[in-house]
Amino acid sequence: MFFERIYDESLAQASYIIGCQAKGVAIVIDPKRDVDTYLEVANRNNLEITNVTETHIHADFLSGSRELVAATGASLHLSDEGGSDWQYEFDHIGLKDGDVIKIGNLTLEVMHTPGHTPESISFVLTDHPASDLPIMVFTGDFVFVGDIGRPDLLEKAAGWKGTSEVGAKQMFHSIQRFLALPDYVQLWPGHGAGSSCGKALGAVPSSTVGYERIRNWALLQTNEEQFVTELLEGQPEAPTYFAMMKKLNKIERPLLVEVPRIPLLRDQQFQEYQREGAIIIDTRPKDVFVKGHLAGALNIQFKQSFATWAGWTIAYDKPIILLATSEHIEQLTRMLMRIGLDRVVGYISGMEGLDLPLQTTEVVSMEEVKEIIGDNSVQLIDVRSAAEYEAGHIPGAKNIMWGRMEQHLENIDTHKDAVIYCQSGDRATIAASILKKNGFKNLKIYMGSMADWRAKGQEVD
Repeated sequence: MFFERIYDESLAQASYIIGCQAKGVAIVIDPKRDVDTYLEVANRNNLEITNVTETHIHADFLSGSRELVAATGASLHLSDEGGSDWQYEFDHIGLKDGDVIKIGNLTLEVMHTPGHTPESISFVLTDHPASDLPIMVFTGDFVFVGDIGRPDLLEKAAGWKGTSEVGAKQMFHSIQRFLALPDYVQLWPGHGAGSSCGKALGAVPSSTVGYERIRNWALLQTNEEQFVTELLEGQPEAPTYFAMMKKLNKIERPLLVEVPRIPLLRDQQFQEYQREGAIIIDTRPKDVFVKGHLAGALNIQFKQSFATWAGWTIAYDKPIILLATSEHIEQLTRMLMRIGLDRVVGYISGMEGLDLPLQTTEVVSMEEVKEIIGDNSVQLIDVRSAAEYEAGHIPGAKNIMWGRMEQHLENIDTHKDAVIYCQSGDRATIAASILKKNGFKNLKIYMGSMADWRAKGQEVD
């Protein structure tokens, strides 16, 4: 048997390629959209990708299943569980509880495990030449290492009212099926630490049913009512782009079977796109951005969180221009296409020769922040999540989450100076660039933010 885990650190998302080497065939579970990775793995190991499948309709990334099928001619197997509202709207081979996918001498048995979503399924793998007992289970967003999938995304991200509690109850019963598997069965989930699909995902890539039985809080809970309450409490903010992913993963859409080549724009081309309303994403480090940037540019740094930050911030119906080095363009393009942000029309590597005025953003120190506490002429804005804010914030600060800033502009007084902070300065700089793009002036960033504030022993409310 061949097995390889493909992990996208930018979205903390895992996919899997499993093959029967005797027959030279393989299946891919939950592929990301830049599918050349799987083609290369298969080619290197003399395997033909004959089957592609998913554990559920994903909300956090744009699945590459259809791209991979288009590139290979493989069969596409998808869940037909969950009822009429939760069906994929394009051609596929439907899967029901108990169905089996054969990959040479391997089998994957379908186990319907609703809770995260109504149509969610898991796959129990058996390597028959070795044993007729199962050896692995692929759970998608059902059971993680140390945690379980959240049932509230359909309500919070996609607007399906009243689905959170129903999903939590379904999750409780699905867990009982998981616990019926032998302790030695290996657990391979769809996400790792850093994903917004759970509260406290472990950093270890895999586990076993037996280990999770004794250490995963959700599997230890025996009271359904208490389980539902605990599961729904304290879930992280659902990124705004999740609703778009739910839609695009369910319906017909344009495919990208290759990573697009993004052109370097000439100065005139750049200015034409800018006049047409293109969004400029400046990917330089925040300390460089604040010293000089183009008017209206958003500072989304080239970091591991780039795709998630972009998904919170960027409209899907606007052309995108990247300010980035040529060495970074391919990786940035991959990150954006993984969440369906495909309208990148070009990039610039610098601002020289554009003949455009640059703006700066003032940075303040901890001592300066201390001086404005209690000053009614200045507003101190904490742009972290509500949970982070409630766990401790600078006295006098009000909370406006950075990713929802444009929906709450009325909560910022245009007649007052504003000092913005987050945890380490990254999200504060994004927030400041969003506000400046919307015409706000007199903005300052406390770049050290809460990490600096706490490190220096300052008072916290």
